[in-house]
Amino acid sequence: MEGLEKALEQIKENMPGLELREHEPMREHCSFKVGGPVRAFAVPRDIFEMSRVMFYLHMNGVSPLTLGKCTNVIIPEEGLDIMVISTESLRKLRLGETENTVYAEAGVSLARLAQFARDNGLAGLEFASGIPGSVGGGVLMNAGAYGGEMKDVIESVVVYYIPTQTLTEVKASDCGFEYRRSGFERVNCAIMGAVFKLTPDEPEAIGARMKEMNEKRTASQPLDMPSAGSAFKRPAGGYAAALIDQCGLKGYTVGGAQISTKHAGFAVNTGSATYDDVVALLDHVRREVYDRTQITLEPEIRIYPKGMMLVDNWREKKQSIIGEMLEQAKQKAAESSAGLTDADPG
Repeated sequence: MEGLEKALEQIKENMPGLELREHEPMREHCSFKVGGPVRAFAVPRDIFEMSRVMFYLHMNGVSPLTLGKCTNVIIPEEGLDIMVISTESLRKLRLGETENTVYAEAGVSLARLAQFARDNGLAGLEFASGIPGSVGGGVLMNAGAYGGEMKDVIESVVVYYIPTQTLTEVKASDCGFEYRRSGFERVNCAIMGAVFKLTPDEPEAIGARMKEMNEKRTASQPLDMPSAGSAFKRPAGGYAAALIDQCGLKGYTVGGAQISTKHAGFAVNTGSATYDDVVALLDHVRREVYDRTQITLEPEIRIYPKGMMLVDNWREKKQSIIGEMLEQAKQKAAESSAGLTDADPG
């Protein structure tokens, strides 16, 4: 990709201190232990350095793939001609500026965040203590477990808008949170950190709840095998694991990829799984579940397609988003007008 190569030249020339690896094998980073090389892998030391990398990419019409702990990511063995920006060095964690809040940068692990909150007598993040991801990814996909979700405890999110090169704090109400997704997935931006609004409680009580949840997780999930977490999102009115088990697919195997024999909601690497194995496994499960139940399972694992190229098409995205906003405004106006017409004048 010509734009990426030009951006790399500029980054090397102007940012000699940046940790930049070329042709980096993603299997070394992804929790499923699958994935070929990406053209470049950058590890910025802080938010400022990360924004500079994004500036050079944007100026050359390229968008990066920003990743944290890569716990729900599958990259093709053939590799991808893209730049990955890792948030692993963005690890600032402190009490917030307002009462009962915590600020964490995107690279902070959810486990460390939950422990920090516990140690400071702040409850609300117990559910996150066993989620094997980081703050950035957790916010992006509205991660959750045991009845809790990130949207329940987020006060605001610090976002870097790539096209305008600006750092902005977005209120939780404007983040577009839904089940296992957020509005940030549709915007050309990078999550830099988040402020969490929590509730005072005794550290011992918080710790006891965390221990109980993590014991349940250890007893029921295949934590001793490489996986990408839950393979599918929970469908309306049910659970993916129950549907998969009901269809007799627990233990189903394609090559080195398998539906866990311990928890049917997990796909695991038995030791030699490939990208194609994982894709074939999940496709088979989706077809079987749909054929038998007429329920469509939506993958929670992010599987990046072969040959994917990330082009900065912000102008098209912006027009699409503006179009959606205008359409929603029209619908609200129509509903409001209808409500006035139907209202009792008395």
